[in-house]
Amino acid sequence: MSHIRKPRVHHPGLARNRLGLTRRDYEGAMSTLCAGCGHDSITAAIIEAFWELEIAPHEVAKTSGIGCSGKTPTYFLKEAHGFNGVHGRMPSITTGAHAANRDLVCIGVSGDGDSLSIGMGQFAHVVRRNVDMLYIIENNGVYGLTKGQFSASADVGSKAKRGQVNREHPIDSVLLALNLGAGFVARSFSGDKEQLVPILKAGLRHRGFALIDVISPCVTFNDHHGSTKSYQYTRDHYNRLVYADFVPPAHEIAATYESGDARTVKLHDGSAITFRKVPGDYDPTDRDRVYGYIRERQRSGEVATGLLYVEPALEDGGNASDFHGIQGTVPEPLTECAFEDLCPGADALAKLQGRFR
Repeated sequence: MSHIRKPRVHHPGLARNRLGLTRRDYEGAMSTLCAGCGHDSITAAIIEAFWELEIAPHEVAKTSGIGCSGKTPTYFLKEAHGFNGVHGRMPSITTGAHAANRDLVCIGVSGDGDSLSIGMGQFAHVVRRNVDMLYIIENNGVYGLTKGQFSASADVGSKAKRGQVNREHPIDSVLLALNLGAGFVARSFSGDKEQLVPILKAGLRHRGFALIDVISPCVTFNDHHGSTKSYQYTRDHYNRLVYADFVPPAHEIAATYESGDARTVKLHDGSAITFRKVPGDYDPTDRDRVYGYIRERQRSGEVATGLLYVEPALEDGGNASDFHGIQGTVPEPLTECAFEDLCPGADALAKLQGRFR
């Protein structure tokens, strides 16, 4: 985690939302990620989304696991509640926080390794329980903190830093979430802030579990041609004398294009990735058709982006099958419940245990 604090000087001309807060009030510590990392672009989009939605930072619970993605919450909403959990266990921490206080706005930041490898079981159950949270996967296809091994989202044929070729089929978090029954599924690119910010805002306002998979290029370790997720660097970019990693300065890659259009984004290594935004007449409420559309785009060598699926709202405007609806929990945060209700005594405990005998 970063301990480099930003100066608390606010320019008097900074725009303020209805809470009287500027975008600076939604920032965190200085980033210590590699220059040009897509994760920092995601951080900027998160800051913009919360500022535009006028959500007070102290009303937010931000959580993360292990990996480069685990550092991201340090860089936004410094006044929010936060917890950095162990590898793959972010969903459990978020479930506990939301169960104790449904008034909190929960946002969990994870990575493709944190969610699709050691955290796969946790990911599956947080979707199944429909916990009211925004779940962001910063997807770069590698384990950045442990020097660039393939993650579960790496493409077949990808070449690792030392030349190994990945032969295992990738896990697609979007298709997985659709299969598990997620009510809100989206994908975006870290360099497309124009698309990412509205998707983040929609995910934050969705009642129930919301997944946003963000392709986030790694400037350091994903050094293979034809990658769909990151930049390629060869061994010549490293100092062989001391075997110290050298990360050349890189400019952020950004792209702007209209709905329905495809845009090929050239990466620093000369390879390219093609994104296609869903068309204007796209129906995000038909789960089976959405699944088929994503597979069709994959077969065409494209990455579909945008709001891919959202569960149709019920007639009452809500979703009775979210976590609290399923569990039948009390509406008040546990901190506001009377002690007698939280601890009803030994007789009540004995009666409860008797139901399981």
